Amino acid sequence: MYKIAVIGDRDSILGFMALGLEAVVVETAEQAKSTLKKMEDYGIIYITEQLAVQLRDEIARYSDRTYPAIIPIPGKTGSLNFGMDALNKAVERAVGTNILT
Repeated sequence: MYKIAVIGDRDSILGFMALGLEAVVVETAEQAKSTLKKMEDYGIIYITEQLAVQLRDEIARYSDRTYPAIIPIPGKTGSLNFGMDALNKAVERAVGTNILT
């Protein structure tokens, strides 16, 4: 069974601990990058959009792999639409056109 984790700032991710997810609090993009590399055997990793934007290239390395699925989530400051943009691109690549807009 794969593990599920969430990476981000304290205020954005503490609620996920109540759901049984492993919550990893990071302060910088470098800490997040290091944490992400240690979690390559996880099934799903949620990461706040604020960090995902800074780790765009690192996250792209995992896009063709089965796992971990790296899913951007809004942080405490709200959504940056990074996750929705990634979803739109994935749908367009799979279907040939963006059917979500």
